[in-house]
Amino acid sequence: MAVTRTRASSKPLIEKRSIDYIPEAERHGRLLSQFTLWMGANLQITAIVTGALAVVLGGDVFWSLIGLLIGQLLGGGVMALHAAQGPKLGLPQMISSRVQFGVYGAAIPIVLVCLMYLGFTATGTVLSGQALGQLFGVSDSVGILIFASVIVLVTVLGYRVIHFIGRVASVIGVIAFVYLFARLISQTDVGALLQIRHFSWSSFLLAVSLAASWQIAFGPYVADYSRYLPSKTSSVKTFFAAGAGSVIGAQVAMILGVFAAASANGQFAGHEVAYIVGLGGTGATAALLYFSIAFGKVTISTLNSYGSFMCIATIISGFRGHLNVTRLQRLVFVLVIVGAATLIALLGQHSFLGAFKSFILFLLAFFTPWSAINLVDYYCITRERYDVPALADPNGRYGRWNALGISVYVFGVLVQLPFIATKFYTGPLVGAMGGVDISWIIGLVVPAALYYVVARKWHSAVPDQLILPIEQDAVDAQPSRAGRIQAV
Repeated sequence: MAVTRTRASSKPLIEKRSIDYIPEAERHGRLLSQFTLWMGANLQITAIVTGALAVVLGGDVFWSLIGLLIGQLLGGGVMALHAAQGPKLGLPQMISSRVQFGVYGAAIPIVLVCLMYLGFTATGTVLSGQALGQLFGVSDSVGILIFASVIVLVTVLGYRVIHFIGRVASVIGVIAFVYLFARLISQTDVGALLQIRHFSWSSFLLAVSLAASWQIAFGPYVADYSRYLPSKTSSVKTFFAAGAGSVIGAQVAMILGVFAAASANGQFAGHEVAYIVGLGGTGATAALLYFSIAFGKVTISTLNSYGSFMCIATIISGFRGHLNVTRLQRLVFVLVIVGAATLIALLGQHSFLGAFKSFILFLLAFFTPWSAINLVDYYCITRERYDVPALADPNGRYGRWNALGISVYVFGVLVQLPFIATKFYTGPLVGAMGGVDISWIIGLVVPAALYYVVARKWHSAVPDQLILPIEQDAVDAQPSRAGRIQAV
């Protein structure tokens, strides 16, 4: 009972933690919140657009839907494996990379992940700006600025508010999507669209890649939102709660995008938000749909901004030692992050669709190897036996730079180059693959296999058990113990 009261009183509206380890007394929440958070994060307009790309770029409805589902399951599995780390370690996702890359070396993938967050926040802000512009009768640019202000507020408030917004967004999203699906079916011959089948490997693999890349992109921050769960929370249940919410939400949104694009007769690209809302009607109904679209983007855009803040704090703390982030510092970090994303959105709002496809596929080359290395190390090499206090010590168990992890990571990026197909760069083997980018498959499989082989022989010493920072209740019970406790 005392622990329950302590937890209840330790949940301020504004989050007081940043990249700190979350003590057991401050752990709270239920697995249902993981499901609703990730469903809400995926029931949104950018997921609709991602699904639509499978058709806009040449695929038929039937095989696009199957390809998207396969991609959701593959990428969602990777994402959910990262989510399961949160309750066990009580840490943000990227700080655990210091085990594989070193306390300083972890900054290499983290910097690239920060760029990913900026890109996703910017692209989401473009679509939200369109929705708010239509809702309030202002320009898209003004809508972008309004949306950015909301994201700053929610991100500064932190973990509890983010989960609350996720629950509300899930309810609003389900209502809006059920209504839009009903309207779409009443206006479109869905059966006829499904009968048009012209299978091609290039279009099919594109659909798989779009969905898989969508899910894998959550990997670098998904544990940030499960780390407050009690440490005894089942890893398997965490895996399914986060994974199911994300896969179901994304697949529903992408199905709507596929049917919308297939029935649009070329009117979808460039007018994504207006076309989707047009399916639902005009007047008050349209206003409610514009609101639901903007509100749905609040969740995922906040996750991106919050993740950026965590990454920057992690980088700084790696080089400066333990970092206590004040509320003012959090506000400054968030203003810089959201400001940069807003500037990108304002500058790139008129060339969104093509740039977005190139962005999400190109970016995968830099963080799929990180994901592969992190998961293989956690589940196959160290087997959850991390020395959490040593993650803050450059002179400790994990050192400043881990040449093994960094070398495999760099190789994992380079080995993908022949298979990348974007506007930025196209690899020499893309033509043989029908123009499809399969670099994400190479970036997961090759580094995972290589790291497993070499880390089993040359990995630094692995502790016998998971070692966690000492907590105050342990100090009160056994004052003679200092520095750390071991969790069996």
